[in-house]
Amino acid sequence: MREQPGRRYLFPRHRRLLRSSQFERIYGQGHAIRRGPLLVHALPSECETRIGLSVSRKVGNAVIRNRIKRRLRDAFRRLQHDLPGRYDLVVTVRRHDPLSQTEYDRLLQNAADALHTRWTPPDQPTRD
Repeated sequence: MREQPGRRYLFPRHRRLLRSSQFERIYGQGHAIRRGPLLVHALPSECETRIGLSVSRKVGNAVIRNRIKRRLRDAFRRLQHDLPGRYDLVVTVRRHDPLSQTEYDRLLQNAADALHTRWTPPDQPTRD
């Protein structure tokens, strides 16, 4: 993933899901898909795509958990303009050895594409 000139690759506060009520709404009303060690829940959003991370202590010690969260935040920061649709995403991380940044980029993009396909209604056949 190469950053393109003219695009802003920031991760401002309004792009983050922070409240437990936001997480619960997405868990309850959204669809989920598993990609590798990531379980991604998505719910269509009226505003920009936002992300929330859930990394349990079962994943590893604080150093490992923070490394994984840092890589996932960076993957979202760089992919936010290329993700399909506008969704609130909650990424739950399962126990695994930390992956490379490229691998997290690929997993997040793949999960977002699959969830977008699930939320997008199929085209109705036209009658002549």
